[in-house]
Amino acid sequence: MTPLAADLRMRLWTLDAHVPDAAVLVDRGLLRDTLYAAAAAGRASVLGEEFCVFGNGAVTGVLVLAQSHLSLHTWPELSLANVDLLTYGDMPGEDVLRVVERGIGADRSTVACMARAVA
Repeated sequence: MTPLAADLRMRLWTLDAHVPDAAVLVDRGLLRDTLYAAAAAGRASVLGEEFCVFGNGAVTGVLVLAQSHLSLHTWPELSLANVDLLTYGDMPGEDVLRVVERGIGADRSTVACMARAVA
């Protein structure tokens, strides 16, 4: 990590989750509540939100955070949810994503984290 990235503590966390119950992936209310619970677990300040439901029921939701953003995209036909968390500061990204995993009932998932900054 470059010194600048270390100083900024800016990270992109990603979660790719298999969700066996496709009904969860089309439940806008549950997904919204899950993102808010996850943001709270990370002690994030939510500044705004946008949620869209598509023709097949898939949901895209974004919470704008003072620390950056938390987004979720679902593909019910693939039993898939993708979550991105861009953070600045000491937000515990693993805790945030763990809340999402539990909230959507993921039975398996992949989490990755990378530093973000201009070197």
